[in-house]
Amino acid sequence: MSKYVAFLRAINVGGHTVKMDQLRRMFEDMALSNVETFIASGNVIFNSTSRNTKALESKIEGYLHKALGYEVATFIRSIPELADIAGYDPFIGSGPNAPANPLYITFLGSPPNSESTRKLESCASDVDTFHIHGRELYWLLHGNFSDSQFSGARLEKVLGMPATVRNITTVRKIALKYS
Repeated sequence: MSKYVAFLRAINVGGHTVKMDQLRRMFEDMALSNVETFIASGNVIFNSTSRNTKALESKIEGYLHKALGYEVATFIRSIPELADIAGYDPFIGSGPNAPANPLYITFLGSPPNSESTRKLESCASDVDTFHIHGRELYWLLHGNFSDSQFSGARLEKVLGMPATVRNITTVRKIALKYS
């Protein structure tokens, strides 16, 4: 049995409120075990006998769409994958002891194609720096969030694919807790 983390888009944002005990029950109803949530932003940790994460993502997305009445893009990572993501330092000095510049991880279903990557790179500025590594986009923000022209929705539009964004602190806490 493998342990996974599902990063869900559109949970407790944009008027979509879901209580974490309700979300845990939904995952249990899908025959997933040892279900936990980590903060109320759509981070669900669970065990499954399945090794096919794409099939798990589809199963969860279908179930949540039916149960909640709206699409919930789902991005699953194994605990070893999450540890690698949390430990990856794409920008010199963005590691765990980095200064105050916020680092965000954008989870994607697949690596973006070269056209989308070029489009994103052309959007870099003094405020926003981007780095794609596999199925993750690392977004370093120089300054305040209000200084940026980016959001999860804009990143999705530029990349042409669904995505969900988490602060690196959240990703590292989950990786540390379950590694």
